[in-house]
Amino acid sequence: MPTFAGSNFSSKGFHQNSNSNIVTVDVGGQLFQTTKQTLSLADSKSLFSKISSSDHVIIPFIDRDPELFSILLSLLRTGNLPSQAKAFDIQDLIFESQFYGIENLLINSQSNPSQLDAFNLEKSLVLPLSGRDSPSAISTTPYGSLHVAHGSIITSFDWSLQRKTTILTQFTAIDSLLSLSPSVAAAGATDFSGLQIIDLDKGHVKQTLSWENVTRSGSTVQAIGASPEFLFTSFESSRRNSNCIMIYDLKDGLRPVTKIGHYEIFGADLDSAIPATKLQWVSSHNLLMASGSHSGPSGVSGNIKFWDIRTGDVVLELKEKVDCFSDVTVSDTLSAMFKVGVNTGEVFVADLRSMNADTPWVCLGEGRKVTNGKKEGLGCKVETHGNQVFL
Repeated sequence: MPTFAGSNFSSKGFHQNSNSNIVTVDVGGQLFQTTKQTLSLADSKSLFSKISSSDHVIIPFIDRDPELFSILLSLLRTGNLPSQAKAFDIQDLIFESQFYGIENLLINSQSNPSQLDAFNLEKSLVLPLSGRDSPSAISTTPYGSLHVAHGSIITSFDWSLQRKTTILTQFTAIDSLLSLSPSVAAAGATDFSGLQIIDLDKGHVKQTLSWENVTRSGSTVQAIGASPEFLFTSFESSRRNSNCIMIYDLKDGLRPVTKIGHYEIFGADLDSAIPATKLQWVSSHNLLMASGSHSGPSGVSGNIKFWDIRTGDVVLELKEKVDCFSDVTVSDTLSAMFKVGVNTGEVFVADLRSMNADTPWVCLGEGRKVTNGKKEGLGCKVETHGNQVFL
């Protein structure tokens, strides 16, 4: 947009053609020109949108910083911040974007997945956490904010990662954390009974969700997951003799809907003794992936189950005995499942479109790696983002 830099003219006395597609705005004494189509890209309640829909012939005057306005106008036009934005404090850009009503565009420009270059990653920021405890659970949100559990504390960062709030919970340590809204999160622990729904702004427990088994003992949380409609929680009884996955309605006050995978353990049935320690909704197949593993004298064994939550049936089950997963995840984009072998540390892939329960995995590494008794993949994590896999 052309600017008339250094102009001392007031907008008074200057007119514009209300029938023209060109819109002129006076910001802090500088005149900017753009089109109505560009301004209409902003939210309908924003100041930009009001200017574009105005029929006034007098050029509107806005008593704000013209340099910041120029940056936000470029953001509105392209969806990305221009390079000169680096010269300004992000907080100044936030305040200005809030004034003009386009903060959502600023958030998207900073957290747009398409801007992620997996082969050019570098550490850009170290987030300060109070206390000595290391992070035990992290939850990102669609709103750009970030929640980190460390010890009995949850620290929340806003989308710019510039401001933070901290609350103290009832947990000794938090093992599972999932954001449900900008200010509400679900938190649980393997040594604390019940799943707590916590208001992160006020720092209090809004609701506690529990599962009661046949022995009426308490139940600890092993994993949390969610779909757009439901909250999934993997519970294990305090006596560790039963487990199940509870399903709650996110649209109806977390009303219990049903339970799946309910197992009561009798004798040495190790398969039923393994609770799900990871829950992931696979939207492309409308299935819930539940995985869990157990370490014993004969090594690490586990299972991966895909549940149809409508019928409560297992659609596919993979039993892991040779090089069991240290971690496993599903990529909807690639229609594939990835795991890290706990023994070899290798990455394996399985095609969800033609998965065979007997031989599902294809090694992406050497495939003939020999272990020396060490668990090379112990503690390794695997995650996917778009069509990329991160180890």
